[in-house]
Amino acid sequence: MTLKTFIAAALATTTLTGAALAESHAGTDNPMVGGAAMFPDKNIVENAVNSADHTTLVAAVKAADLVDTLMGEGPFTVFAPTNAAFDRISDESLNALLQPSAKAQLAQILTCHVVAANAMSDAIAGMIADDGGMHPVQTVGGCTLQAKMDGSKITLTDENGRDATVTIADVRQSNGVIHVIDRVLLPAQ
Repeated sequence: MTLKTFIAAALATTTLTGAALAESHAGTDNPMVGGAAMFPDKNIVENAVNSADHTTLVAAVKAADLVDTLMGEGPFTVFAPTNAAFDRISDESLNALLQPSAKAQLAQILTCHVVAANAMSDAIAGMIADDGGMHPVQTVGGCTLQAKMDGSKITLTDENGRDATVTIADVRQSNGVIHVIDRVLLPAQ
């Protein structure tokens, strides 16, 4: 199965629609993500499925069997790579990760984007300042990311020296917060 076929199939099984949610939750002051309203009374998965910029992430979360986890109570902070971030990975590598035989590896990569806390950007910036310009971030996937400031933006460096920038911060969820990032972070090789 190709990545595009997998994403199409994963999205076809999603029962939520942005229009229905928009009608029932108008008036939120959360930032828009991927052209969709994000509702603080919905969980991470319920909001992510509506973002046109996160279809690959949603498909990967489904392939790794992490939907129920990310719909759980939390709290979670998710650094959510966009489709463009996943496009920086070769189609061959991404297709291989979406195969059932790679589920454990995919789950580890994805959980290296998740922190077991509700960390808003001002709290992260404060920890960076308190730690002299760089703050270690422990993820549920066992990775340690290094958070630092680049002007007014938070950046994260993975264990391989790859940098991601938070492009949309503080997207509140019922079970935590999403920060949109521009690169997929990987565990140490």
